[in-house]
Amino acid sequence: MPTPSSFYSAFDTESMSPRKAADGEHRTAFQIDRDRILHSSAFRRLQSKTQVFLSGEYDFYRTRLTHSIEVSQIGRSICDWLKKTCDELDGEAAIDSDLVEAACLSHDLGHPPFGHTGERTLHRLMESYGGFEGNAQTLRLLTETLFADGQAGMHPTRALLDAILKYKTLFTEANGAVNHYLYDDQNKYLDFVLDGQAFPLELIPGKVRNGFKSLECQIMDWADDTAYSINDLADGIQAGFITISKLEDWAATQTLSDDETTQIDFLIKAMREHRVEARLGRCIGEHIRACALKPTVNFLSGATKRYQFDLEVEPSLLAKAKLNKRISYELVFKTPQLQQLDFKAAMVLEKLFDALRERYIEKSSRHTLHLLPEGIEQIIERGETPNTRARLVCDWIANLTDRGAFRVYQRLFDAGFGSITDFV
Repeated sequence: MPTPSSFYSAFDTESMSPRKAADGEHRTAFQIDRDRILHSSAFRRLQSKTQVFLSGEYDFYRTRLTHSIEVSQIGRSICDWLKKTCDELDGEAAIDSDLVEAACLSHDLGHPPFGHTGERTLHRLMESYGGFEGNAQTLRLLTETLFADGQAGMHPTRALLDAILKYKTLFTEANGAVNHYLYDDQNKYLDFVLDGQAFPLELIPGKVRNGFKSLECQIMDWADDTAYSINDLADGIQAGFITISKLEDWAATQTLSDDETTQIDFLIKAMREHRVEARLGRCIGEHIRACALKPTVNFLSGATKRYQFDLEVEPSLLAKAKLNKRISYELVFKTPQLQQLDFKAAMVLEKLFDALRERYIEKSSRHTLHLLPEGIEQIIERGETPNTRARLVCDWIANLTDRGAFRVYQRLFDAGFGSITDFV
């Protein structure tokens, strides 16, 4: 099997359990990681999961799938930019763009139907069973449930696992936080990523520990920030939620710096000239070129070059991304139209979970109706504890697309709906 660049070692390409390579395998370990993600059903399901607007609301908006593809392109471009501009990197020691692409393509795999509303709802419903977190669910998919052939996920490399670990705080360490944690039983994967080393005392659980990320994770995170701060804004404008008059009225109520006022003027000019896609598209290049490497030393930098550098982003671009997200939040996400849909989405997930909790998790129901597909039901029934069964029920719900969740809800609760040939 070919090896990645000299930036990486066997430490980075190792997996928790050996994975067999085909005879004459021409791909590197990181290319195999990427390809397994691309050919998974979890990746395909992202085409019908909410990014900003519910699946089917508009025909031009981003879905989780198109967003993930855009993030991967930005991530690869950041790798190319750093290779060309950073003295620390050369042709023999470069950040692996296939690894970064794999992290970017997989970063949203664990997100449930209905976007962040779905994530918040499942966290609330699962809080007494160990919580639900989109990034923790991504880790669960990659390591345990991605392929339904009895295998333990896709046997990802240590570097890929670390690249998707945006958070390194466990649920019971998170002090009631509604997100930004790993499930407690994922400690073994964290231990593998860290090669058994304990966190230094200064890396306390929560925001401090979650800020400790590998270089590839930092690149993925900035590529994600770039994509949704720019492209979600573009979708909001194209859908008519953000108009010139609404943006002007909003800006008049804010205390804005000179740079923020210039950014507002830029957006208004782009809308007035009907050049939103082109102008905002050029901003993506600015976000890429704002990246540089900063050498660092920490308790993992002796084991891997992935912890010998931090990604440094120009403060002015960080501020632009923050302002774009504020605009989208205030003028799109907080509108009655989207919040009505959020209310409906939360209600659908709550009703589904409650029905399945009674039947499968607590087993308090007198009936033994088969509410889930046979294979899924058998796996859940074998769960020895309510927490184990709850996690498996949550897996099934989180895997649903927006449309699939609505369809199951209709089949269970809408007296006028029913099709024996339409089962998710």
